[in-house]
Amino acid sequence: MASKQTDELYKELTGRGYPEEFCAEVAYRNMNTDYTATRMLRYLHRAGNPRLEDLVDEMLAILSDRDAIVRKKTSEHAQAVINDMYRNGL
Repeated sequence: MASKQTDELYKELTGRGYPEEFCAEVAYRNMNTDYTATRMLRYLHRAGNPRLEDLVDEMLAILSDRDAIVRKKTSEHAQAVINDMYRNGL
């Protein structure tokens, strides 16, 4: 089930006249978390009606940012486990 933000993104994109198949791909396959959908909605409100190419470029930038955050959190967790092992032993 899609989040409220993802549904809102889909409606916003279709309401701006982008092809429905493209909108579904962006909203439901790629920007399917509250974080990514909210960032894309903010971009749309700032940018007006960007070209498809610009919309895809922004989507890729948002996804890249999200992946970097996930990698950082994973690394922080691994470091916390190692630190705990050093302090308390196996």
